[in-house]
Amino acid sequence: MNRPMFPTPRVLAIAAAVLLLAGCTTFSKDGGFATVSSTASERLGKDTALIATDQDRNAVAKRTDELLAKPLDMDDAVQIALLNNRGLQAAYSELGIAEADWVQAGRLPNPGFSFSRAHGGSDLSISRTFTLGLMNLLTMPLATRIESRRFERTRLLAADTMLKVAADARRAYIDAVAAKQSAAYAVQVTDAAQASAELALRMQQAGHFSKLDYARERAFYAETMAQGARAQQVAVAAREKLTRSMGLWGSQASRYVLPDRLPDLPRARPELPDLERFAMSHRLDIQAAKLHTQSVASSLGLSKTTRFINALDVGYQNNFTTSDGREQGYEINVEIPVFDWGGAKVARAESIYLQAVNRLGETAIDARSEVREAYSAYTSNYELARHYRDEVVPIRKTISDELLLRYNGMLASVFELLADSREQIGAVNGAIDALKDYWLAETDLQQALGGRLPPATLAATPLSPATSLSPATQTASIHESKGQ
Repeated sequence: MNRPMFPTPRVLAIAAAVLLLAGCTTFSKDGGFATVSSTASERLGKDTALIATDQDRNAVAKRTDELLAKPLDMDDAVQIALLNNRGLQAAYSELGIAEADWVQAGRLPNPGFSFSRAHGGSDLSISRTFTLGLMNLLTMPLATRIESRRFERTRLLAADTMLKVAADARRAYIDAVAAKQSAAYAVQVTDAAQASAELALRMQQAGHFSKLDYARERAFYAETMAQGARAQQVAVAAREKLTRSMGLWGSQASRYVLPDRLPDLPRARPELPDLERFAMSHRLDIQAAKLHTQSVASSLGLSKTTRFINALDVGYQNNFTTSDGREQGYEINVEIPVFDWGGAKVARAESIYLQAVNRLGETAIDARSEVREAYSAYTSNYELARHYRDEVVPIRKTISDELLLRYNGMLASVFELLADSREQIGAVNGAIDALKDYWLAETDLQQALGGRLPPATLAATPLSPATSLSPATQTASIHESKGQ
């Protein structure tokens, strides 16, 4: 009696189980972006967005316009960068790639089907075969776990990239504001030098100034003009760097307004103990390196498991011949390890594992060193900025005020007044640079610790404006005294 051509219930049950296993892994609703979003909220207090539709793009544009409608502060610059930076959006695409690999690892390759028909004389032979990779089915749980760890690592790396973009935007903002402040002060210095040169010319014509002294004033004026032009170009370059970091273009790039000076130095520097331990538990690159090592270890186990049998296929056959009728059966195809015993594959996997272990150790060592270096720069730059705030700037202002009083009382010569106007330039520029270096050092420390400092809230005290040492003030007093 001929056997039925349809599969038996046992075969159907096996096929159903295979289909069930193949459909276990599915795409997540957020594509892994929740890790990035929660990190931005918890560590930065900011929002970030994955722009995938026109609706997302319009929402980001609206939020950006709202932030640009007011003078830009440091937090706003970071927020705009997290919403608009195209490089960051490109990094987010890695999430989709990694998730696709994870889902693909949980799905079996499509079964194979072969069909043949042959006849000779009055004989007819028909053969139908379904094949399935059994080795892929057996190793699918382990492969899925490996890709799951890789997906989790990609989420951590995407979040770490987001933190780096935020830190870069913060640095660009600090540089841009400091450059603008320096350029504005350079204009004041140039104006004062011009007035001094004109005064020197009149005094020379009146016989009270030598030709050498007048040449010195003219040379100083020429140098300040060159330095002012250089400062203006530095300010333009710093602003453009900030524009690129925030991902702005078109009218947005020219619409935002920077403040005239950097934020004030905090009143006191907080004590931050156990920073290295804090970094070890909060840095995302360390967590990602750990997951990578675990994933490579699982891959090593898979390589050892499949070193002898790398291919194993099972198939269901249904044949028909005119002489014998219908026939059913199965076939097994297995790779015989005659020439390749899998030793090279295992050795390669072991080397990759050792590489991952050493990379993890390198990441941890570098992280601890970066924290120590960043904290040292943070403390020293704070002390330097405070020294300028509490010592250098007030003393220079006192000297300037006293010289003006002495000059107006005819107790000091114009030579002393002009010399002081030159000397105070270094103090003002030093104060600007010291404050800039402090905020940059704080940003570096935040990044070294995983995006934020340990909780500490301290008030800030105003720093005397750099314009309080303006040489233009002295020059105006000179003209006023001459008029009197």
